[in-house]
Amino acid sequence: MSERRAARAAAVAIAHRSAGRKRPFLVALVATLGSLLGVATVIAVTASLFVGGLARSFDDRTTTLPDAFPSGPRPAATDGAQNILLIGSDSRAQDDPDGDRAAGGRSDALMLAHVPADRDAVYLMSIMRDSWVEVPGRGRAKINAAYSWGGVPLVVQTVEQLLDTRIDHVAEIDFAGFRDMTNALGGVTVQAPSDFTARAGTHFSAGPNHLDGDAALTFVRERSAFADADHTRVRNQQAFMRGVVDGVLSKGTITNPGRIQDFVSATSEYLSVDAGLDFRTLVGLGWSLRDVRSSDLVTFTMPTAGGGTSPDGQSYVAVNDLAVQSLSRALRSDDVATWLEANPQ
Repeated sequence: MSERRAARAAAVAIAHRSAGRKRPFLVALVATLGSLLGVATVIAVTASLFVGGLARSFDDRTTTLPDAFPSGPRPAATDGAQNILLIGSDSRAQDDPDGDRAAGGRSDALMLAHVPADRDAVYLMSIMRDSWVEVPGRGRAKINAAYSWGGVPLVVQTVEQLLDTRIDHVAEIDFAGFRDMTNALGGVTVQAPSDFTARAGTHFSAGPNHLDGDAALTFVRERSAFADADHTRVRNQQAFMRGVVDGVLSKGTITNPGRIQDFVSATSEYLSVDAGLDFRTLVGLGWSLRDVRSSDLVTFTMPTAGGGTSPDGQSYVAVNDLAVQSLSRALRSDDVATWLEANPQ
């Protein structure tokens, strides 16, 4: 007799012995199990509809970049790891207000997110917008000029050439989206590295500052208030990204479906991604990073070597070529952690 039949026979025998007696506990147990099953079904259906709604919101609102990557030879991919180029563009920037010789929109924030194969951390590296680099087909220039000259594909090509590392995905967000995503989270707390007052008159104290959307936008844009200009600016942008991650992973967000929906909608409205970075891909990447916490987000800046002035009078940030070469090897070998130990910031 199989185990299932034996269990069934035992249950029948017990039932016969208990015939004629009331069985309130058994009735209650069956009713409870039935109720739990019903609740579980409702939760599953609701979750499915919610995730489906998020997917539709993301796919409907997000712009797909038809030609995100350059044509021609490119660096080989790093097995298991992912390199995602994050471009913060500023559509309000017109007529070259900062003397970049790059009229129109600019890549005012440029970050490389390196996700290692073991998924035990995320490394977020800022590339200073005034870095003096070789722009393919254009010669030496500030790296943010690549965006104005050739859009996202030329930015990708420039970064791949600079780091000799393949970019697997690219995401571009307009700075205005920083404001709306901040408001969707109910504000973001940033750790300002220094005390300063922005041109708009907004004051930020060294240490924690809880920002609404407008203040966050001012925080990530400001650079004229600092003696070292973009050096502090990129640290502020890193602080903002850490604040967003903290906000997304907070209990107040992950237990609030409405807030999650608002955040996805607010972000998607200003987001453009390569064709391969769809909602399914993002969910898969997010699931692979399920054990990562905000403390596992490691931020740093691509090594620089002081400043200089170009023949046509532009002030730029010099790249530390030797340090970048070793960083390039670390990215390709998926060992950024060791590189950071040898090159602390």
